[in-house]
Amino acid sequence: MTTKLSRILGVGQGLPKKCLTNDALIKKYQLDSSHEWIQSRTGITQRYICEEENVSSLALLAAEQALKNANFSAKEIDLIIVATCTPDSSFPSTAMKVQQGLGCKNIPAFDLNAACSGFIYALHTADSLMKNGQGTTALVIGAECFSRILDWQDRTTSILFGDGAGAAVIRQEESNQGILGAFIDGDGSGVDSLYASTTVGPVHMNGRDVFKYAVRAMGDIDEEWLKQYGIQKGDIDWVVPHQANVRILDAAAELAKIPHEKVVKTVQQHANTSAASIPLALSAAVEDGRLKQGDLVLLQAFGAGFTWGQMLIRW
Repeated sequence: MTTKLSRILGVGQGLPKKCLTNDALIKKYQLDSSHEWIQSRTGITQRYICEEENVSSLALLAAEQALKNANFSAKEIDLIIVATCTPDSSFPSTAMKVQQGLGCKNIPAFDLNAACSGFIYALHTADSLMKNGQGTTALVIGAECFSRILDWQDRTTSILFGDGAGAAVIRQEESNQGILGAFIDGDGSGVDSLYASTTVGPVHMNGRDVFKYAVRAMGDIDEEWLKQYGIQKGDIDWVVPHQANVRILDAAAELAKIPHEKVVKTVQQHANTSAASIPLALSAAVEDGRLKQGDLVLLQAFGAGFTWGQMLIRW
């Protein structure tokens, strides 16, 4: 039996040309640190940093790749949502710039800011809008340029973040594959634990608060919620979490009692790319063959504010 579901038909990524290893980062900004220290505490070995690129150019690159992989043209898109907290400008939106770059007119396009939870928020929004008649095909993008709002002398934040974009083409169709369910949530008591005062930064973070809340939010897999879809925790093939740092990913997996081999981790090569981290991880898992048609995938995210969410997808 099939029903109408929003199915991910193609994913893509957009990364800056410049790759900065831990050693190069330490040397460039004269940080009191070492590759071993950074890797042991975060899992990160490198990150990509914008030079001539910006958020909209990375988002456009990811969008074009996702469209190509889905075998779709830009003219078939009915809706564009970009999740970002580091836009090129306050307005117009990054989504409008992507729309201009793709040459698709007369469709709604807007940005959404839920920090590191942004991609799940945006996917859920696109899915809900299409269920209510706003077209049948959407382009959902997570894109960030955190390097432009960091204090590079602050070791607590500068080692954690990278730049990048990931995109997904989703289409509502009769299928037993697609977005089965999702929930998003938030708690404004965390607004002072991770923030940037303006669009030019810098980023401030209370690492201890963020760690505790993130592990609890991503490690709590509600089995009653899964039962609504006839699914048990053991049925999940892959967990694709927001790539904050490896300690959070490992602690959340332990709390959720999810085997570590089922957790997709790309933080080592991209660092924390905020709203871009989940679609970048999905793109990597599709590209290397881990993620196969029919797999049951759980997306998890946690972000500043605090925001969080989970999404269940039959790939």
